[in-house]
Amino acid sequence: MDTTSFDYLVVGAGSAGCALAGRLADSGRDTIALIEAGGHDHHALVRMPAAAAAILPRAGARNYGFETVPQAGLDGRRGYQPRGRGLGGSSSINAMVYTRGRPTDYDDWASAGCDGWAWDDVLPYFRRAECNERVAGHDDDPIHGGTGPLHVSDLRTPNPFGAHFIEAAEQAGHLRNDDFNGVEQEGVGWYQVTQHDGERWNAARAYLHGGNVADRAHNGGRSHLHVLTDTQVRRILFEGRRAVGVVVLQDGREHVLRARREVIVAAGTFGSPQLLMASGVGPAAHLREHGIALVHDLPGVGANLQDHVDIAMHKRVATTDLFGVSFRAIGRMMGEMRRYRQERSGMLTSNFAEAGGFVRSHPNLAEPDLQLHFVVGMADDHMRHINLGHGYSCHVCVLRPRSRGEVRLRAADMREAPRIDPHYLSDPADLDDMLTGLKIVREIFAQPRLASFGGRELYSGALRLDGSDDDAARAHIRAHADTIYHPVGTCRMGMDAMAVVDPQLRVRGVEGLRVVDASVMPTLVGGNTNAPAIMIGERAHDLIRYAPRVMLRLREVAEAD
Repeated sequence: MDTTSFDYLVVGAGSAGCALAGRLADSGRDTIALIEAGGHDHHALVRMPAAAAAILPRAGARNYGFETVPQAGLDGRRGYQPRGRGLGGSSSINAMVYTRGRPTDYDDWASAGCDGWAWDDVLPYFRRAECNERVAGHDDDPIHGGTGPLHVSDLRTPNPFGAHFIEAAEQAGHLRNDDFNGVEQEGVGWYQVTQHDGERWNAARAYLHGGNVADRAHNGGRSHLHVLTDTQVRRILFEGRRAVGVVVLQDGREHVLRARREVIVAAGTFGSPQLLMASGVGPAAHLREHGIALVHDLPGVGANLQDHVDIAMHKRVATTDLFGVSFRAIGRMMGEMRRYRQERSGMLTSNFAEAGGFVRSHPNLAEPDLQLHFVVGMADDHMRHINLGHGYSCHVCVLRPRSRGEVRLRAADMREAPRIDPHYLSDPADLDDMLTGLKIVREIFAQPRLASFGGRELYSGALRLDGSDDDAARAHIRAHADTIYHPVGTCRMGMDAMAVVDPQLRVRGVEGLRVVDASVMPTLVGGNTNAPAIMIGERAHDLIRYAPRVMLRLREVAEAD
């Protein structure tokens, strides 16, 4: 096998991996290999926001399209788990919603033993990453950043039904909120999105090539950053307990890439624990089942899987202002395509989940525990089922689910999909909260602003959500619920026996190996997870680049005393 050496190997070019690799390349002259199993992101399906509808429904070149094992909480159905494949990872196929969660989410991490991850610690990294058009060019806003690489904008052409939803929610008694990442999260309003001039701004555009479609090296002209696409990492190489490189498959041949300093795994909530286990780091008994030589028995690898389980309510109405399937829609979409090509505006700049909010299932709660995504179409079964006509829908998810699942190997080969078992709704409290969420959505739909358009609910129209038949409503949830695409936690950060990485994101029990992605989150944040994943990549840069110097200086001071 051929061998090539670099200072750092970063495995996975998703949100966190792009942020980390780009920052490392900008802050030094170390050689970095960013290794991605998928291809590049220079494609219209990635750049055009609404084109995600063509990628999301099925596995392909840009979507792993995983499935879970049958879920008892979902009536034995398999859940669908789309995950981005290629530069940008899931930031290339997601709904681009930019939310961070609440400060208490991060303070809870710190209280649980993750020193350095409280809100005051992570806020500077959110701000450093962000170029929010509301404060663009300025760095004096205490909450938002205006000069970072990640463009965050208001919707370029908001759908009128988003405004109708917000007004209906206000009529139902919910407060208006114009910034979910501001001082207060609770309320309803428009989401900000990771777009720039009407195009998706994924993590690769932000941190690798800056949106330059002519950059076929994908490295923004930084010769010491090597972006390797279509390169599958098969396993991590160890010498004793130190990670020294990886074995990759490229163009049908195996190669060894060696790391002079560190191997950094950023393969995502499913891919990172899979790679650790395939390389001999994980629960010993499980690795023996697959004939994998044990490097280190680390039982927490793959455990602690958490996800935002979600249920949607759909309503069909007669208007082509909403996405849908009809003869009238064909003519409108042809016009919208011309508008997008010429102006980068119109319906094709939509992220579909344009509006939404954060609400409480019970008034005595200290903070919102449910999130709403209002979709300007009848997005049914991850767009895998097409309903004729036009309509809107509203999704509701439980922000801090109690249910916990796991990721395990199906085979030792990284080319095989992992075994994903989220244990959805295994805790009855999650089901009860989702039921409350459905009632909140029904109440919003019933307000004059939306009710004036008429229409009828799909699937849920016969449900009595007045408390008279909650068992039927729970059965409906089990029959229709699934993910809203926020899996985290399978390489949990902490200091206890089940933690996989320490607060510096170093894998416990081995050397020269870190995990940097959403899998390290101890618990889910109260919101979408793309912005927090990028924050983790930003913070990891400083932990890698500056923490050793800080520790050396502390030792020097201690010795001098």
